[in-house]
Amino acid sequence: MQLNHNEQNNISLSRFESMLKTNRVFFFDSNEFEEIIHHYLENGKIALAKKATKLGLEQHPSSTSLKLFQVEMFIFENELDTADELLDKLYLLEQSNEEIYIQKANILSRRDKHKKAIKLLEKALEITDDEADVLSLLGMEYLFLEDFENSKYFFMKCLEQDKEDFSALYNIIYCFEYLEQHDAAIDYLNDFLNKNPYCEVAWHQVGKQYFTLKKYKKALAAYEFAIISDDQFIGAYLEKGKVLEKLKKYHEAIDSYTITLGLDDPTSFALLRIGKCYEKVGNTELALQFYNKCVKEDALLDKGWIAITDFYIKKKNFQKALYYIDKAINIDSENVLYWKRYANINKHLNLFEEAEHGYRRTLELGNYELETWLTRNDLLLQLGEYQAATNNLFQASEFYPECAEIEYRLAGLFYKNNEDSKGEFHLKTALKLDSEFILIIEELFPSVYVTKPVQEIINKHKYPSL
Repeated sequence: MQLNHNEQNNISLSRFESMLKTNRVFFFDSNEFEEIIHHYLENGKIALAKKATKLGLEQHPSSTSLKLFQVEMFIFENELDTADELLDKLYLLEQSNEEIYIQKANILSRRDKHKKAIKLLEKALEITDDEADVLSLLGMEYLFLEDFENSKYFFMKCLEQDKEDFSALYNIIYCFEYLEQHDAAIDYLNDFLNKNPYCEVAWHQVGKQYFTLKKYKKALAAYEFAIISDDQFIGAYLEKGKVLEKLKKYHEAIDSYTITLGLDDPTSFALLRIGKCYEKVGNTELALQFYNKCVKEDALLDKGWIAITDFYIKKKNFQKALYYIDKAINIDSENVLYWKRYANINKHLNLFEEAEHGYRRTLELGNYELETWLTRNDLLLQLGEYQAATNNLFQASEFYPECAEIEYRLAGLFYKNNEDSKGEFHLKTALKLDSEFILIIEELFPSVYVTKPVQEIINKHKYPSL
């Protein structure tokens, strides 16, 4: 009885692994070694692939195919010069082997020499019997160069050769999207669907283009066709739910998201969106249930913790909001969105030291909004930390020069610290920038506002002829 190809491969693999375990040496022909190496590479077992390549070359030292696998190993380990030298030797022996050009192009690509890589791939394309792989590599090289038109062209050629090359399809749509050619993308996908009417991936991509264009009813129809084509397609149900939310059909959106929970393990995204929908229809109990399921499913999803926290902030239940944002910060202390909420909640609870700490961490993590600087400053004033408040304002002024709100606060602080000349300088600067913000001094520094020197400067600005 003759064995089929897969059975033969399995026997070769078993014999090879048995050889490794027993340290006995078995003979394999070069084709068997190629299949073994290919199997290990496909399964990410690089060490075993290297071992098989080494043993293969010991038994078949003149095999170009095995030497090309060796090149692949060198490239994987970033030994590009060694790989290049070996390819040069192989080129002298076999100038019509497209794999040599492909691996040379791979090395050039890793060295960011994408135009030279393209030249070699074009040569490979002239001699190869498997155009699809080379066309895909050309598409990727043009993608690296951000030449999206050429990239799109080569990926389209890939898809012409294999209508199920969804990687090429995704790359084509990525190019259309980057070029903001959404209508052109829809036209291309519709042409593709005319020939492949049950391609769920293409329907899904049509829906995404219509969603971007805010044509929600057309997007919904596209996702429904995707589901008709494959009723197990989780992505289509999720996207359909998003569209239904936009159409304010929250109960239908919940149904769509809920279907995904039964098709596979629940996703934190679906749980979050179900919670959001229940909150929209006023079912707070179920909303909270799903928010809690969301963070239990994925504790690193900040949107889940933020949803629960914001839910309690809206209800003005700041103690509960603080409880959840504390839990979130314990999981990820570098999340600026958490610290902003932590600061805001503590401010509402009149916990000024904690609030100031929250705003300081927000700034340290790179959130340089003017409101953050100013709110932190006003908290420092309440805490009597005048020097820290001054330092905070000078840091803020680096990001917001000529800002009246900063200048008035600096003026008030310097007057408060009996540094009248500096106070006068900043007050005059502030008045020139925007005299209406004088209310800042009146509210934050009332004792400064009523002093004679300050009133004289304000009056002189109002009535310069006096």
